Amino acid sequence: MSLGGGKLIAIDGKSIRRSFEHAWDKSGMTHLVSAFVAANRMVFSQLAVKDKENEIVAIPKLLELIDLAGSVVSIDAIGCQRHIAQQIVEGGGDYLLAVKDNQPVLHEKVGKLLDELILESQSTPAQAIAHGFTQSVDGDHGRIETRRLWVTDQVQWIKLAQPWPALGSIAVVESQREVNGKVSSERRYYISSLKGNDAPAMLERIRSHWTVENNLHWQLDVSFREDEKRIRVGHGAENFSRLCRLTLNRLKADKSTKASIHTKRLKAAWDDYYLFRLLTS
Repeated sequence: MSLGGGKLIAIDGKSIRRSFEHAWDKSGMTHLVSAFVAANRMVFSQLAVKDKENEIVAIPKLLELIDLAGSVVSIDAIGCQRHIAQQIVEGGGDYLLAVKDNQPVLHEKVGKLLDELILESQSTPAQAIAHGFTQSVDGDHGRIETRRLWVTDQVQWIKLAQPWPALGSIAVVESQREVNGKVSSERRYYISSLKGNDAPAMLERIRSHWTVENNLHWQLDVSFREDEKRIRVGHGAENFSRLCRLTLNRLKADKSTKASIHTKRLKAAWDDYYLFRLLTS
């Protein structure tokens, strides 16, 4: 399937919490890796793996199912692997990968360069390397969150024994949360094959990746109560999860009502005509 048009494909995994066979051994719970298209808020492909650590094996297989040309693929730190980045680039797409301690050398070098960039841009702007900057502020129910992003395409300053495929830019998001007068902050680092210093576009892509939690995982847990299901025989949990995702896609595609996913499910159970339209439209 071709998505193209610069659409963001968020790759992320989710465990079905109660799908383990025995209460004393929860290692066998079903874990699914999904390709979620943020623009449509729909799942386009998914694979089941034995456990979360096998995502590194599953992600390349999942990417093979998708035409990546013209798309941006975002993955959390577990997918920050050279062979995965190379596969995305060879498929005609761009990657946006979170960098954490599972890549210690890369994390150290990217973090050091971006931390110095932030310091210089705030104290001596004229000495800072070329970069882009943007900021957004959200507030609700006594909580204020400020997000600041710096991005630079001056990646030649990152000296690695083995360079990353088509590395075009690096970015850092600094999130500051204020809740009832208490302030906390953290920085998250990213690498990308995207070139240039377009900070607003980079922040939008990063925030779009986070929507997989609210628009997929949260919906499956709250509207479908997926984590409460005790289906555990054979491939039952995996197959039921596929049905949930297919159903969620159909309900989101329906624009005839602005009702919630939960209400749409109830309406489909009560109204045969509405159910027929969902299944055939």
